[in-house]
Amino acid sequence: MVTFLAGGTGTPKLLDGGDGVFDPAETPVVANTGDDVELGGLLVCPDVDTTLFAESGRLDRETWWGIEDDTTETHDELQALADAAGLDSGPRYLPDSAQTAGRDIARWRRFSGVDEFMELGDRDRALHITRTGLLDEGRTLTEATRTLAEALDVERPVFPMSDDPVATIVHTDEGPMHFQEFWVHRRAEPAVESVEFRGAETASATSAVRDALDAPVVVGPSNPVTSIGPMLAIDGIREALESTPVVAVSPFVEDEVFSGPAGKLMAATGSDPSTAGVAEAYPFVDAFVLDADDGTGLDRPVVRTDTTLDDPADGERVCRAVREAIERVGGIV
Repeated sequence: MVTFLAGGTGTPKLLDGGDGVFDPAETPVVANTGDDVELGGLLVCPDVDTTLFAESGRLDRETWWGIEDDTTETHDELQALADAAGLDSGPRYLPDSAQTAGRDIARWRRFSGVDEFMELGDRDRALHITRTGLLDEGRTLTEATRTLAEALDVERPVFPMSDDPVATIVHTDEGPMHFQEFWVHRRAEPAVESVEFRGAETASATSAVRDALDAPVVVGPSNPVTSIGPMLAIDGIREALESTPVVAVSPFVEDEVFSGPAGKLMAATGSDPSTAGVAEAYPFVDAFVLDADDGTGLDRPVVRTDTTLDDPADGERVCRAVREAIERVGGIV
């Protein structure tokens, strides 16, 4: 078994086309939940859902978000109603008192459904309604995710990093923002002062995650701060990574990031925005997969290939490099 850590789109893109290298049934994914939000009463788990949709063949691979060919009639009507009512647009946090009351898993990340600043497709929304209903019936997030995976015929095990609430809060020169407001609504424009993983100090990894981390681990080419950082902040996860073979795929080519706000967030939190900075942030990693054009010298084994991830052929190529790196550090015999 080999376990993949997933946040954002990096790991789903890596695994797209990788079934011939890693058996899906034997390669679980542990997904970041720091990006989750409660929107209009529905718990939305972007990183979990991107994996579920990718593995079930439903993912919109143009956006790497939501379901291919989904409609957005409910979302469009919500925005039209807000406009007609003269209600302010954009993210509308619920009052402070509502941020820690009610459904515990959603605390610190509750938004009103008015104007709906994140676009949810109609079929996508059905999954969020079902997940939230299962949680309200007493299921854990892990149990609800397993039920949804079975309904979507997903072979690969998908585990949320915790059944406890962890919210990624980006502190900016305009005040604190949940990561989804910072990234989706504000397009990462505000200056970043620090990043907080609220709730991580009391959250714990689930037994499913702890079992999965007994195997060799692959850190996908994800944002080290907001995609992998929430996992590392949880008690037990970093310690598990320090005691098992770990391979990471750099999201950089030297100091050029493939996509997203990783460079800005790393610089703001005191790390060099580069492959060298990723290596420094991941002292538990035993080997790296770097792009063939990345000449960064590291003090650990390196496998180089073209790390572009645009299609299944790319995913297969990079997965083969990942497997070679795992073999180099004794993770696969």
